[in-house]
Amino acid sequence: MKRIAIAGIGGVGGYFGGLLARHYAPSGEVEIIFIARGENEREIREHGLRIETPQEDFTVRPSLISSDASQIGGVDLLICCTKSYDLEQSLQQLAPCIGPHTVLLPLLNGVDSRDRIKAVYPQNEVWDGCVYILSRLRAPGRVTVNGNFGSLFFGAAQGTPAQLKATEQLFKAAGMQATLAPDIEATIWQKYVFISSTATLTSYADADFKGIVTEAQNKELLRQLLSEITAVAAAKHISLPDTVAQEIFTRLENIPAGATSSMHSDFKAGKPTEVHSLTDYVVQLGQQLGVPTPTYAQIYEALKKR
Repeated sequence: MKRIAIAGIGGVGGYFGGLLARHYAPSGEVEIIFIARGENEREIREHGLRIETPQEDFTVRPSLISSDASQIGGVDLLICCTKSYDLEQSLQQLAPCIGPHTVLLPLLNGVDSRDRIKAVYPQNEVWDGCVYILSRLRAPGRVTVNGNFGSLFFGAAQGTPAQLKATEQLFKAAGMQATLAPDIEATIWQKYVFISSTATLTSYADADFKGIVTEAQNKELLRQLLSEITAVAAAKHISLPDTVAQEIFTRLENIPAGATSSMHSDFKAGKPTEVHSLTDYVVQLGQQLGVPTPTYAQIYEALKKR
């Protein structure tokens, strides 16, 4: 039996893991394992994971839930949905789940997750992935989704083709909007351009997504951020659509009022944030490639003081 573990049952892991659990856990066709901690683990163990979307609400129970990787044992596919600042620490704790044939799929905000995982597990097959979804863990055992999109893209230039295709089919059978992307690096960078610029600006301006496209000063700052990050991508020879900036403005205009980035939410709650992977990384990469990023640098210095 194939064993799939989802590490990090928050907004992303809870939604996509929930779809997998709803489809596969009752039949036992695929074993779906949630790796969660604390109150979240206890609530899901006792009452299941409740997922609330604009279309429907449903509750799922995984085949197994645990915070103890040694209790779980080896898995075939490990989907990493932790925060980027927790990645290496989480991977060390998950060592009992990762055998020589375990495939790792990160669904994190950032473009260097695969390299960071390979540094810890150089012998394992590591794919790349990204998601488009507005979802939050609102309370232990409760994930809410806003908007009408929840898509997942994954792939690997050096991955096993048959395994990649089989996983796409497995995801789609569970009702996931999953796509095996032929150029996953470009796909991830297109998402990164969006999440890096908007997370940076929502956090800096203390505004939701609507607030950064309706207020003139914020709109201009967003244009500057997009100009800088797309220049960095071009210097790295990443192929992005010429319309990427306009598409981001259009997407923001259609996002429900009140929705914001998870980094902005973390700043407001006084939690650790992904400012290094979403803001400082652009500054550092720009310096390496000889591309000026003055707006990113200025905002990073301001956010760092928080």
